[in-house]
Amino acid sequence: MVLPHPPSQANPAGTTSHTCPQSALAHVQQLYREQIEHLRSAMQRFVAGETPNGGAVHAYYPFVRIHTSTVARADTPLAYGFVEGPGTHEATLTRPDLFASYYEEQFRLLISSHGVPLEVGLSDKPIPIHFSFAENDHIEGSLSRERRTLMRDVFDLPDLEAMDDGIANGTWRQQPGEALPLSLFTAPRVDYSLHRLRHYTGTQPEWFQNFVLFTNYQFYIDEFIRLGHAEMAKPDSEYIAFIEPGNVVTRRTGLSAEDGDDLGSPPPRLPQMPAYHLVRADQSGITMVNIGVGPANAKTITDHIAVLRPHAWMMLGHCAGLRNSQQLGDYVLAHAYVREDHVLDEELPLWVPIPALAEIQVALQQAVADVTQMDGTDLKRIMRTGTVASTDNRNWELLPDNLPQRRFSQSRAVALDMESATIAANGFRFRVPYGTLLCVSDKPLHGEIKLPGMANHFYRERVDQHLRIGMRAIDILREGGSQRLHSRKLRSFAEVAFQ
Repeated sequence: MVLPHPPSQANPAGTTSHTCPQSALAHVQQLYREQIEHLRSAMQRFVAGETPNGGAVHAYYPFVRIHTSTVARADTPLAYGFVEGPGTHEATLTRPDLFASYYEEQFRLLISSHGVPLEVGLSDKPIPIHFSFAENDHIEGSLSRERRTLMRDVFDLPDLEAMDDGIANGTWRQQPGEALPLSLFTAPRVDYSLHRLRHYTGTQPEWFQNFVLFTNYQFYIDEFIRLGHAEMAKPDSEYIAFIEPGNVVTRRTGLSAEDGDDLGSPPPRLPQMPAYHLVRADQSGITMVNIGVGPANAKTITDHIAVLRPHAWMMLGHCAGLRNSQQLGDYVLAHAYVREDHVLDEELPLWVPIPALAEIQVALQQAVADVTQMDGTDLKRIMRTGTVASTDNRNWELLPDNLPQRRFSQSRAVALDMESATIAANGFRFRVPYGTLLCVSDKPLHGEIKLPGMANHFYRERVDQHLRIGMRAIDILREGGSQRLHSRKLRSFAEVAFQ
């Protein structure tokens, strides 16, 4: 919550009014910079042995606020960029350097939709000291145990109550005197995820692109690395950089190194879910993440990438084919999901349907046709559209009485994996367009399991083609424009204004 009239400590300068999105963004950036510099300076003095005379040290997140008194707004084909009705709506903001283009566009749409100014000021939400450190700052590591304990009394720490996903989940309820939200995420929730992304993927949030591919096999990553370096060898490539874990930067041939490129180094071991980024200047390149096996990882990484507000994410991985008519190497384009992954049952009840999104489906099907050079009946022979079941039990075949098999048959499932339904469901939950294209790697119900020699041949033959299909689908989506992706299909009755 932002105080209607914040105390002087939280907001000594009061609020400012802006009818220009660039002006509003500049003021947010100034406020945030001042607050972060205040925290960093205090932390440096604390590490040097000083203890503040005045007690605790605080800094506060900026906020943006809009007041409307009517349901009327400008007509727009977009599914976002406006509030649903009269009232006060606001959001705390963080990292206006990282989110500069995003914030400016959201501000522009709000002003255009409602014809009223934006208010910018400091909220009463403190910035936790952990979220103030620069990327390569590790000054807290030099503190003694006693000083680390004292730090809790001096600085604000992360407050989990300010980070829940009630807005995104549709469970948030307005309290008397409280403003309505403008964004799915509060500033502390965003900061928390930015820190988690560094930990899990081994790369900075700044490198993440607006189109994300997930996979459950390292083979795909190996091929993506090969393709990434091949793009960097082309002077005319549309991509300008390729980033690997440890923030190792390879610039496109002909481009000079930039400040900070030399700070990256290969990690001694890969992080839990390593990310690789094929960067375009407009951030519409491709990020690929190896999420490993299981729905828990799939939920974890999408929980955090969601704060970056990507245009789409898609799953490319292997699956068990459940139909005897399928062949190893066939593709499955998911148009429905059976959710036996369980990791999202509390946030997104099972009675909530997870629909296929036409724009993603069309792009993936067209990409398969483009890459395989097949159409008509030939295309149908290698690609089946159907229901994908996702389970949290890797050894579901060993359960007694064949109950899972019976359920999968009743659902008309054609494929089974452990991640796709989770990624799609979290896309639905966080309003991030999603899709799934899987490749059949075994048929356990029909006696075709992966043997070492067969598996190696399969991987060599299919991984390159499957990855190129995913990348071609992103080309198609990019050419179609991101505004078509963020459609009303993912919006609830009373939706926030930010995309």
